[in-house]
Amino acid sequence: MTTAQHPPVAQLRKLRFVELRTSELADSTEFYSGAWGLEVVEKEKDTSWLRGTGSEHHILQLTDADKNGLGRISFAVGTPREVDEAARRLEARNIPIISGPGPSENAGEGYSVSFIDPEGRRIELLADFWAVPERHTADAIPKGVTHVVLNTADIDTAVAFYCDVLGMRVSDWSEHQMAFLRCNSDHHSIAFNQAQWASVNHVAYEMPSVNDFMRGIGRLKQSGVTPLWGPGRHGPGDNTFSYFGDPAGLVCEFTSEIAQVDEDQWLCRVWRRVPELSDTWGTAGPPSKDVRSHMAGIPDEGSFHLLDNR
Repeated sequence: MTTAQHPPVAQLRKLRFVELRTSELADSTEFYSGAWGLEVVEKEKDTSWLRGTGSEHHILQLTDADKNGLGRISFAVGTPREVDEAARRLEARNIPIISGPGPSENAGEGYSVSFIDPEGRRIELLADFWAVPERHTADAIPKGVTHVVLNTADIDTAVAFYCDVLGMRVSDWSEHQMAFLRCNSDHHSIAFNQAQWASVNHVAYEMPSVNDFMRGIGRLKQSGVTPLWGPGRHGPGDNTFSYFGDPAGLVCEFTSEIAQVDEDQWLCRVWRRVPELSDTWGTAGPPSKDVRSHMAGIPDEGSFHLLDNR
């Protein structure tokens, strides 16, 4: 909940892109630009930027690193003025700012402010990001990134921060194990999973339709890449799912048809954690130990070190 003294720092419009730190930059770039279907729009020695078929300049940034981790999560806000106001509100709350407000160092430029959440995740609020013409293709290619699931050592603190500071709303709970948060009509843009440590659980990419979702899985199968879990359909969010491991071991998901929330009518519910609700189609069954191990990742120290460079 928010208070009159501390309103949310900004009105989030959508998830723009995700930066992943990867221990296998070359192979991961080849995977996401090949079988996965994204397009490399810019590339440097230690970084690759890839786009989907939508209008965002890029939806995935891969950055070379010794260990896998989350680089940043970038949300769209409306104008540079909103970014400046967000910075003032962050300072009023004593929330550490890494960079900005000002011109972004992103490929795709824009105007942004970046800050640190309680577990060290870098969150960026970005306006005036370059738009590019949509890619019209007969291939089954992701439109954009639709949600990120994050492992957290303290789900209540994480949910409270993202709701209070960023104005997100809880759409549903999966018992007290997962919380699904939205910033627009999509059922969730961020979800938190209670775990032993903070890390990225997986990144989900939106396919235009169920038909494209299945065709994308088929393309991966023909490339020798089989799902870790799926295809199936989740209860919370009602979205289709099929999870894969990239060359560095990070988990990526094809999804489609996520539930749309009517703010005036939606009632948050608590789902039971049973196989028939984790996969309502019954095609995938419960996740295996191997899947859970991939999704747990490794402890992520986050971006606290960037505060020393301000």
